[in-house]
Amino acid sequence: MLDSYYISVFNYYKKHFKRQSHKIALLYINLLEVSLYLALGSFFLAFANQMKIVTMSLSKFWLIFGLISTFIVFKNWMRYNGKKRNILKAKAKTKHSIYLIWLLPFACSGFAFIFFKVL
Repeated sequence: MLDSYYISVFNYYKKHFKRQSHKIALLYINLLEVSLYLALGSFFLAFANQMKIVTMSLSKFWLIFGLISTFIVFKNWMRYNGKKRNILKAKAKTKHSIYLIWLLPFACSGFAFIFFKVL
């Protein structure tokens, strides 16, 4: 799923920005994955809080989230560099709307914000 979004962003910006398209697509995929994990983590934290389950403090949550985010950035940097990107470009079939693609990370961040309001 994330590979197709990466290739859609990469192909769209390849027409307009040539060499910078890889950086833009990498920024997008990092933003999307981090916002997905933020929404998922905040959901489980709010759910556990509502169920009166003692899990972790908010400061530990942010520390773990920071470590996961750093891991995601390095994972994507290694994954979408070179050979994997060329394979994905060759297999690319679907084309997504660029506006809907950019709306996804902001929607996930909005859900995370709503879940944090529950706390």
